[in-house]
Amino acid sequence: MPAQLKVVQMGLGPIGQRLVQYLAQRPFVELVGAIDIDPQKAGRDVGLLSGTRELGVEISADAGQVLQRQAHAVILTTDSSLARIRPQLEECLRAGKSVVSTCEELAYPFEDQPEICSQLDELARQNSVALLGTGVNPGFLMDALPLFLSSVCQQVTRVTVERHQDAAIRRLPFQRKIGAGLSPEEFDAQYRAGHLRHVGFAQSIRLIAHAFGWHLDRVEESVEPVIARGPTASAFIQVAPGQCAGLRQLARGYRRGEALIALELEAYLGHPAPRDTVTIHGQPTLSSTIQGGVDGDIATCAMVINALQALRSARPGLRTMADIPLTHWCGA
Repeated sequence: MPAQLKVVQMGLGPIGQRLVQYLAQRPFVELVGAIDIDPQKAGRDVGLLSGTRELGVEISADAGQVLQRQAHAVILTTDSSLARIRPQLEECLRAGKSVVSTCEELAYPFEDQPEICSQLDELARQNSVALLGTGVNPGFLMDALPLFLSSVCQQVTRVTVERHQDAAIRRLPFQRKIGAGLSPEEFDAQYRAGHLRHVGFAQSIRLIAHAFGWHLDRVEESVEPVIARGPTASAFIQVAPGQCAGLRQLARGYRRGEALIALELEAYLGHPAPRDTVTIHGQPTLSSTIQGGVDGDIATCAMVINALQALRSARPGLRTMADIPLTHWCGA
């Protein structure tokens, strides 16, 4: 491919708009199209909508028309559900465009949704393009980073990842997704309805297990609220004592009754000690901590853009972070 990468942005919620801001700062990227079904956004300049300069790219709800433009890749940021974005993915792939998506279920969907995976993989191969699901989590902190750290190990026996976040700095949809501001009863009802949890833990566990050659018996997840002991707040939500400030989510991958992979997320407003820690147990055992943690919104967008370069060298088909070349920042 040429050095200049022509890109279409599909989905202009908070993450999509931030991506447009970052894309406008990267010399190797040219934004040639913007797609969103919201009629209030149609016809507007995508740069002005996103809080950056005028880019001369008008937002359109007609995906088919925009996808006919000359472009190498589509950044798709519309939903966490693979089943719901499947028609969008198929339309992009049929148009001969590679896709990088923040859909968490796309990070490693082979075991949960094998039929969809097979069809998407075949469609991508037929059109000589690649398809990748990535972001900060899944996509980096709880899967790609542990895999890379294991490069210096002679033997690995277990993996533990702890992600502790002060959710007060995150966008409103994330704060809602972790139940901030709800009563314990409301939290329980929304959790049972499938609205509260971070999607992607199972995908990260299965990606690690696949890369290590571990055949897991099962993956288990649990979610519980974190109750505020005192008043706390973000720019969007006020939390009173006794209300939920966020959640604690655990996931484990088991083989023969032993938890080989353990992931822990503590995400709540006012977390006193945010950090991201990866521990690789083995020979040697090593631990790496990012003090203060990684800003999830910045990192999600950066990861997607930086993966565009790596996707150029990826083989056609449905790929994971373990399949593509090492991602890194590039300002050229």
